[in-house]
Formats: sequence, C-alpha cells, structure tokens
Amino acid sequence: MITRMKYVEYLISTPVNYTCSNLADHLDNVSHDVVTDYLRQERLTARHLWELTQPLIKDEPEAYLIIDDSVQNKQYSQSIELVKRQYSGAEGGLVRGIGVVNLLHTDGKGQFYPIDFRIYAKKHDGKTKNDHFREMLRHAIGDKQIKARTVLFDSWYASWQNLKLVHRLGLTFYTVLKSNRLVSLNKEDGYIHLDAIKWTAEQMRDGIVVKLNKVPFKVRLFKLVATNGDINWVITNDLDSTRTAQVAQEANDVRWEVEQFHRELKQLAGSEKCQCRKQRSQRNHLACCYHAWLTMKVKAFELQKTIYQVKADLFTDYLRTELRSPRIPAIQVA
Repeated sequence: MITRMKYVEYLISTPVNYTCSNLADHLDNVSHDVVTDYLRQERLTARHLWELTQPLIKDEPEAYLIIDDSVQNKQYSQSIELVKRQYSGAEGGLVRGIGVVNLLHTDGKGQFYPIDFRIYAKKHDGKTKNDHFREMLRHAIGDKQIKARTVLFDSWYASWQNLKLVHRLGLTFYTVLKSNRLVSLNKEDGYIHLDAIKWTAEQMRDGIVVKLNKVPFKVRLFKLVATNGDINWVITNDLDSTRTAQVAQEANDVRWEVEQFHRELKQLAGSEKCQCRKQRSQRNHLACCYHAWLTMKVKAFELQKTIYQVKADLFTDYLRTELRSPRIPAIQVA
C-alpha cells in the first residue's frame, strides 16, 4: 500500500530517479500499478500545504509575501496532460512544461515557506497567471488572515489591475517595471519612457513620485543600477519619504528568495521528474514535492545546515560503507 507519507519519504530519499517504477522496485510486494493508482486517485491540494506551513511561519506585519511562477520542464514528454509551451525564465525561452504560481511567506531573513500554489492550466479552468495572483492574495489576507503587509512580485504581475488590488487591500508593494513602461512626472509633459527621465543624485537616492496609466494613485519610482550596469526600475505605493533606494534594493533582494525555493523544489524534491500522463497524478506529485521540500527545510533548520547538506547527508553512510568494503572493487593489473 502507498500512502502520502510513504511517497513523500521516497521523494526525500531517492538520489536521482523519482519515477513510480523506481519506487515500486524498492518496495516489497508493491507493483508499479499500485504507485500510479495512488497518484491517480489521491486528491491533494494547496490546502494540505497550508496545514503544514501555518504553524511554521513567523507572521507579523514586517514579514513579506512573494508571488512568482515557475515552469516544471517537460520538454521531452509528449503525452502528459497540463503540459503546454510557455516561457521559462530558468531556460531563457519557450519550453514544454507545467506552470505553477507560488505564494511564499518570508521573514526577509532567509526563513521562507510556500503557503499556497496554483497550477497554471487555462485550458482546464480558464484562469490566467494574473487571475491566480489575485485569487491567492485575496485568500491569504481574507481567509488565512496573514499579517504580512508587504507584497513582492516581478514585472509579469505589475499590471494596473494587480497594483490596484494590492493597494485596495491596504498592502505595500514593491515590484519591477519593464523598461518599455510609460510613466508621468506631471500633467504638462504627459507620459514618457523610463529611460527618458533625467535623474539627479538626490533622486537616485530618494526616488521620484510618478503616475502610471490606469493606476489611480501615485507610486515612488527607483532606478537601481547593478554593478554590471543592469537597471531595475522598482516602484512602490509607499510614498513615505524615508523609503530610499536602499530600502527598495533590500525589498528587491528579498524577492529572490522565491527563485531559491524554485531551484530547491526541482533539484531536491524532483518536482519536474514525474512521468505520469494524467493531470491528477501530476498535481498530486507536485503537492507531495512541496511536502518533501518542507520536511527537508524543517530538518535543515533544526540541524543548522542548508537543505542541500541535509539531502547529501542521506548518502554519507552509504558512501562510507562502500569505501570501507566496496561491493565492486576496482580491478587491478595482473
């Protein structure tokens, strides 16, 4: 018999192969069909993730919510439901994959946890990524009663509809604008391109207040220039004059924690590796991957190690045993 706990423990324990057949091969009296039947018949949702993470998060007004999406690469799979061609930032182009929109809660100091996720499958539910953005945010504030007051997201989600929602919910946002976005410094000059703005040293430090098209409130714009010359145009609806470019940079840096989470979920929990064709199986596999990642995260915090070290430690005893008494000794010259 396969249970959720057994499947999650398999995802944690297996070094490379995350397939159903590999799990069946390493269990007594369990066939491949038993494993695939479990994934096809179970019905795991983001609610199960929230039940696990709710006691773990340090929720306070100073905390952050981060929303971003990730693509589970399935480019070599031709018959898996939910798979569609979509842009992957990790691959830098279009790939065949399953899109997932994630909502993370973080204290901004490295303790982050996913509290909600949505599968991007417009063909099945008619919802865009922005629909999922708004749905998860409303759910977090209204139903989960999250106290975090700052929301971080990238330019994909910086639409006027999303900005209005965050502002209407009484939250502060920090997000990035695409370089072709138009802003207005005053009514006389109308809307201009970001790169047409002339910046003084004082404005580089304190930002400038601008108007965005269709957004009924003003925002503070910062021009953050990286050491390699790359520019991030960051905006916030917090017009407090003490919110300097340094504050905007710190918020922008926190946003990258979601990229770390995406990488760990793929590399350590095998979120991309399921080969089942049915969408329900893929959904259940992903839900178990969140559970597996969370289990390793908790253990890493307990041991004061990285999550990568926790995963690697699972194979330390095996390697020591093999080095002491190899089952396959190296051949020697006669």
